[in-house]
Amino acid sequence: MSSDTPFDSCPAPYIEHERVLLGHGSGGTMTTQLVEGLFLPAFSNDLLARLDDQAVIDPPAGRLAFTTDSYVVTPVFFPGGDIGSLAIHGTVNDLAMCGARPLYISVAFILEEGLLFADLRRIVRSMADAAREASVQVVTGDTKVVGKGSGDQIFINTSGIGVVPQNVDISARRARPGDAVIVSGTLGDHGMAILAARQSLGLEGELRSDSASLHDLVAALIAACPGVHALRDPTRGGVATTLFEIAARASVGVEIDEAALPVRDDVRGACEILGLDPLYVANEGKLVAFVAEDQADAALTTLRAHPLGRDAARIGTATATHPGDVFLRTRIGAHRALLRPHGELLPRIC
Repeated sequence: MSSDTPFDSCPAPYIEHERVLLGHGSGGTMTTQLVEGLFLPAFSNDLLARLDDQAVIDPPAGRLAFTTDSYVVTPVFFPGGDIGSLAIHGTVNDLAMCGARPLYISVAFILEEGLLFADLRRIVRSMADAAREASVQVVTGDTKVVGKGSGDQIFINTSGIGVVPQNVDISARRARPGDAVIVSGTLGDHGMAILAARQSLGLEGELRSDSASLHDLVAALIAACPGVHALRDPTRGGVATTLFEIAARASVGVEIDEAALPVRDDVRGACEILGLDPLYVANEGKLVAFVAEDQADAALTTLRAHPLGRDAARIGTATATHPGDVFLRTRIGAHRALLRPHGELLPRIC
């Protein structure tokens, strides 16, 4: 470098770090290196490449759906996924539950000082893979770093935008008495996988999260069954909590059949050992559907034809009596009122 070269024209050398430092959230050179060295290549698209503080998009025809969520799961890696893929799947699914086609996602990372860069790269790659599989683009984002002990490795916030076709109107408020209540697969898979990984329980069987994007499954269901009234993904609080939410919003009652509930043997066994009810344990790759009775068979056939719905089952019926309540018909024919959950049954699962 010649002596007359201006000081500020010399680029700062790139330094490979083993762990995230506070400087990575400072907005300076280290932040630029993090964004341009990790996030941009992973989520590469023209909108993100502009590196503005927002993404300017051309709104598609139709109604826009918008959602936001945050992910604080521990452990951040678990059988069947990690916090990165979970964040994409969860955002896609929140949009899909109103019939929207997911299009764009924003991602904000809150990183704890000391997080291994190898873990961050793994999480970002997982997010990028999940986004590509769902045909959505990560178009804007943010990064903050908090001091060691002020977080738990990594928290992720996402927002998503999708488009709803004009002829689609799916909402919890549209559930009707007489609707068939259908689940797209087995209950409690995600929550039990998280709990087993967190506590190193060493249970028999292969407890794995069902984390997955459901938009294609939903699109197929809507195309085959215009009588789909309500959809929800049963995350925190499981299927039971989801049924209470829909029952309250639509002023219907719900009666479900214990014998019809699809539960994997390993999940059922783990729940029995730990004193948990699979009805209250989270899924991250299943849906609950309220469908007009005359289209229930078509809905089940459509769901079972898709890899993510092969274990779909009708578990009950919406009723005009006892609006807002959920009842379980037991295996011996008795009826039991389910209780709304109080407090957090399984914290930090999503």
